[in-house]
Amino acid sequence: MTEETNTLKETVISVLKTIYDPEIPVDIWTLHLIYGVDVDDEGNVKIVMTVTAPNCPVAETLPAEVRNRVQAIMGVKKVDVELTFDPVWSIDMLSDEAKAELGLDGEYGSFSASDFLY
Repeated sequence: MTEETNTLKETVISVLKTIYDPEIPVDIWTLHLIYGVDVDDEGNVKIVMTVTAPNCPVAETLPAEVRNRVQAIMGVKKVDVELTFDPVWSIDMLSDEAKAELGLDGEYGSFSASDFLY
């Protein structure tokens, strides 16, 4: 991977950090909704992501927003966003930072996404 490709990948990640799940006041990168970001030397970007639950109201619109925002980055040729539920997202995937932002930095037991969001 070239230095230019690495820089482009860092820019993609920076943009992902500005996209928020509308139901949770934390960005999708910090929520760990992004499972992978690959950038090739041609400027093609592949993003593998999930949403907090399969029946999430933004399951269709959030990947489209990700695609549109990343496509707007100078140097990006094509963006492929793959939505997956493997593994299924859970609150346990939250970073310590996200847990603190949501007031979950103490003992919170075992929750599923549906307990948390719906």
